[in-house]
Amino acid sequence: MTLAPLPTGEIDLPAARDRVETILPQFLERKQADATTHRLPTEIPAALRDFLTAGGKRLRPVLCVLGWHAAGGTAPPPRPVLQVAAALEMFHAFCLIHDDVMDASATRRGKPTVHRAFADRHAAHRSRPAADRFGTSAAILVGDFALAWTDELIHTADLTPDQLARLLPVLDAMRDEVLYGQYLDVAAGGQPTDDVERAQTIIRYKTAKYTCERPLHIGAALAGAPGPLLDELSAYALPLGEAFQLRDDILGVFGDPAVTGKSRLDDLREGKHTLLTALALRDAAPPHKTLLHRLLGRPGLTEAEAAQIRSILTVAGVRAHVEELIDQRRHAVLHTLDSATTLTPHAIPHLRHLADTVTRRTS
Repeated sequence: MTLAPLPTGEIDLPAARDRVETILPQFLERKQADATTHRLPTEIPAALRDFLTAGGKRLRPVLCVLGWHAAGGTAPPPRPVLQVAAALEMFHAFCLIHDDVMDASATRRGKPTVHRAFADRHAAHRSRPAADRFGTSAAILVGDFALAWTDELIHTADLTPDQLARLLPVLDAMRDEVLYGQYLDVAAGGQPTDDVERAQTIIRYKTAKYTCERPLHIGAALAGAPGPLLDELSAYALPLGEAFQLRDDILGVFGDPAVTGKSRLDDLREGKHTLLTALALRDAAPPHKTLLHRLLGRPGLTEAEAAQIRSILTVAGVRAHVEELIDQRRHAVLHTLDSATTLTPHAIPHLRHLADTVTRRTS
């Protein structure tokens, strides 16, 4: 999936993304050199470098840069803004690495997850259970480093005191929101119900605010955005983030693993409480509900059983309904852009193109 919006006016998002792509490996190369100098484990920064260079949409850095431009920030964005954008990708690595541990996921972006990679690397020297425990512990620590280094990137970005004062409350809110969302997701896992409202709350806090709203707010805050502009960015970002997660839920069950880089069994085996499953448990025929309750959350779920679940989601009209919800949110996003009064005009075509790309993606 290509997230870089079409070049318009002075905004060059591909160039900004390329600069973000250089900041992260350079930072981690310095960390690896420091570890070598002090005879500390170099596999920690190496694991993060491998994870960050294995792919990813870079949606949060792109939105941070777009927030900067939407609030009238200069083009090209200065190095401090790009370093903050890079820090958001480092924070995302922390979230994903820990999320993969919690979900016991084996693959991410078509490669072994961090905990599986560490476990497999040490399996030759330990028993399998010991290697698995080591992999889990190592991945938690790698994620902790990513969180700590997020702050280091922020505080070494040479921001002005005013920029830092505007930025830090938004960062604090983003961290709280995504961690509360993750807890809600974990607490609901393995217990799929027809609680549609809870599924929507998880989407709002785990994805919509963290993936779209706060990165835009962060970029805009660095440019000194007033409150009304932040409100318009929220009106754009929240339905976009919800559509992003709904698309993710569909891909998690119906997607092609060769394209998504993830198994399409993980969410079903975990019994993840998504809007897709909540609607199915609410709307499917009684025999199908009984079968869903029996199969969802089963660790040993087979591909044949997963195919039964997919068939129910299709026959019950749930997949089509979620596609309609994505379309509704896309239209809400576009309406916000059509009626925007505070956003910088030359940022709007990029925001429009990004909304279309995000909601129609296949990976």
